[in-house]
Amino acid sequence: MALVETAVRGRLLPWPRVVLFGDSITEFSFQEGGWGASLASRLVRKCDVVNRGFSGYNSRWAKLILPRLIAGGAAAESTVAVTIFFGANDSALKDVNPRQHVPLEEYAANLTSMVRYLKSIDITEDRIILITPPPLQESAWEKECLAKGDKLNRRNATTGEYAQACVQVARDCGTDVLDLWTLMQKDQDFSCYLSDGLHLSMKGNNFLVGQLWSHLEKRLSALPSLLPYWRDVDPQNPEVLCNAYTLAYLYLTGSAPHGTHRAVFALLAKPLNFIYQCHQTATHCITKGGYTT
Repeated sequence: MALVETAVRGRLLPWPRVVLFGDSITEFSFQEGGWGASLASRLVRKCDVVNRGFSGYNSRWAKLILPRLIAGGAAAESTVAVTIFFGANDSALKDVNPRQHVPLEEYAANLTSMVRYLKSIDITEDRIILITPPPLQESAWEKECLAKGDKLNRRNATTGEYAQACVQVARDCGTDVLDLWTLMQKDQDFSCYLSDGLHLSMKGNNFLVGQLWSHLEKRLSALPSLLPYWRDVDPQNPEVLCNAYTLAYLYLTGSAPHGTHRAVFALLAKPLNFIYQCHQTATHCITKGGYTT
């Protein structure tokens, strides 16, 4: 095993990730019953779900910070999906809330810019999902505003214009889109999806994760559970657990050092409990010259 250990030394186990990028509706999504937490539960041991939500942010600010949150290279390669979920703050009324307001045309341009950036670091459009802002329940949100000494600072019709712009950007850029504004209003009393007229209730979180999963399932449902079930671990040879898995993954992704034997690739054609069934073959291929250091 010495050559195998040398080969994988210093490498972390490859672990896919889904990045949730958005405003407070994303930031709060890891609270109890939140849509992000529910998604993470569905994908446990398959990939990480990373919360990059920023309460109060609009697309103008988001465009500036995105390159600091998702860079190229290994981080981009491991990213299997990104959600971009802005518009609830951009659509704030300019005369009442100029701090968060972003003009409609700029909002669309900002979304386009973020998609282009992700594509420039090789996160392809089929891994990007835009999410429109949810509808606004004006009477409930007005109560929240008045309690803070403010006037109603959003209108549902205006939010709808931003939602339509988001849908159009997705069409133009070739990405997927989840039109939350339209889907939620198919229910005549969409207020049940909102806790305060703007943010999601428990039912709203459940609705969102259900709709989002329908977009993600085709990409992620086939991901295997990473590393073998504990009963399949050989207590006499536990080092095989990481070594064979990592070498096989490196070969599959094309990042294995030159000379790796093709038999290593064959390991990943089987479920991940292959390690203990096939590690003899892999070790033989590696130590007999198939893997060079």
